Amino acid sequence: MSSLNSVDPQIAELIKAEERRQADTVKLIASENYASKAVLEATGTVLTNKYSEGYPGKRYYEGQQVIDQIEILAIERAKSLFGVNHANVQPYSGSPANLAIYLAFLKPGETVMGMGLPFGGHLTHGWSVSATGKWFNPVRYGVRQDTGRVDMDEVREIALRERPKLIFCGGTAIPRTIDFPAFAEIAREVGAVLAADIAHIAGLVAGGAHPSPVGHADVISTTTHKTLRGPRGAMLMATSDEHATALNKAVFPGLQGGPHNHTTAAIAVALKEAATDEFKDYARQVVMNAQALAEELSGRGFDLVSGGTDNHLILFDLTPKGIGGKPAAQALDKAGLETNYNSVPFDTRKPFDPSGIRIGTAGVTSRGMGVAEMRQIGAWIDQVVSAVAKGEDEAKHVITRVHGEVTELTSHFPAPGL
Repeated sequence: MSSLNSVDPQIAELIKAEERRQADTVKLIASENYASKAVLEATGTVLTNKYSEGYPGKRYYEGQQVIDQIEILAIERAKSLFGVNHANVQPYSGSPANLAIYLAFLKPGETVMGMGLPFGGHLTHGWSVSATGKWFNPVRYGVRQDTGRVDMDEVREIALRERPKLIFCGGTAIPRTIDFPAFAEIAREVGAVLAADIAHIAGLVAGGAHPSPVGHADVISTTTHKTLRGPRGAMLMATSDEHATALNKAVFPGLQGGPHNHTTAAIAVALKEAATDEFKDYARQVVMNAQALAEELSGRGFDLVSGGTDNHLILFDLTPKGIGGKPAAQALDKAGLETNYNSVPFDTRKPFDPSGIRIGTAGVTSRGMGVAEMRQIGAWIDQVVSAVAKGEDEAKHVITRVHGEVTELTSHFPAPGL
């Protein structure tokens, strides 16, 4: 970063500090990962200088000879990897991608059905504080209190009663396999478009570690980071020409101007990486690691939502531990264990001070950690949470000790891209 060091040493030093922080801590936030050096290099290129409104072969600016080839590569790689007929790689991120689905298939005031945010859904699936909950008529499904899982009979009952025109499946805190065929059957029965939001599990789907929504969902939305290990971007996919045309028009000119070409190139790189056997091994290991970590936490008395996990994500309720999710997450962060506090189903606490913590294993798996390391991480989480619940003096000593042990562990597992 010689030029950046010269022009803005303050920003350069902060970037170096963030790199050190990422190297020395255990990244357990389920929506985060490590992009490869190749993805990072593609992101930071002269492609950021170019405007490219429109689509390959139909642009509103000249000078697209190279950009068109890059976007076509990204599109073809997405189609091949996920087995779809159409892909749009231009959405800036997951929320704009989901907004494009609304614009493509709904009119303001029409009914959308999605999982409620407190149960693991996403803001853009019709939650009240989101534009999607203000401009459309949202109806919501959740999970059973006794199992922590979606009750598909209840979903069908709500759909038949409310007759939504759009149904979302997927979310941000769902530790179990999404039943795409069951959602598709319900959508067909009520005449709704089914949108599968696979932002969290896209890498697992690509690697064969989670069932695919292709052949079930009408449209598929995903971010390109998280388990897919690409840059911060998004994609929309479809199998029919009709749905693809509607999505393309919604993205541009409906919601966006020129795509971020440097991101498009980085998406293409990530999709090439995801088509390898090494990526399939990574995807399988992500799930193995999550299940090992869940088993360790459960054995130490943690209350896991749904009792475990089928994917990369674990959500647990700290109420039995006598502590809230926020102070626990803050203490874990001080110990070098990076998590996020999160609401749990039927939470009695407020969203900014909830009962739970959400963790994921994509980042630690990308560093090469395995089941043995998951056992140790589970032990550290238990030690820190238990100490914080007992009081500040006890916690300070434990946090200092665990932080040192975390730093020692991470030194043996270099993070990709750093």
